[in-house]
Amino acid sequence: MRSFNLLTARLLLLSVAVLTQPATIAASNAQVPQPTLRSPDLPEGARPSDYLLAARNALAAGRMGEAQEAMEMAQTRILDRSVPLGQTNDPSGNPTVRQIAEARQALAARDNTACMRLLETAIGSATAQGL
Repeated sequence: MRSFNLLTARLLLLSVAVLTQPATIAASNAQVPQPTLRSPDLPEGARPSDYLLAARNALAAGRMGEAQEAMEMAQTRILDRSVPLGQTNDPSGNPTVRQIAEARQALAARDNTACMRLLETAIGSATAQGL
């Protein structure tokens, strides 16, 4: 009888541990929501070059979050393109996409001078393409 009670107690402890483990794992893996970045004040349908100009102005004014958001929006608009079926996984060959990615990396590294230089290059490239 005593061994039965010990076995029952062990099973009870084991089941409690198993039942609480998924909640603990889920809580530890839950991502902390990031604050929403301030969007640039641009009209619907603005061109990528407009977003790059807004990013440059925000960076110059010290509004890093707004600059980041404007660069992301410009890059998304350039990446929104038609491609033939079967080539949907091919990365964009547009140099402006790479320039924006490099500017975003510079901003993340807090290198505002490099970010500004890369933004100027991306603005010129986007404008030349009529974007």
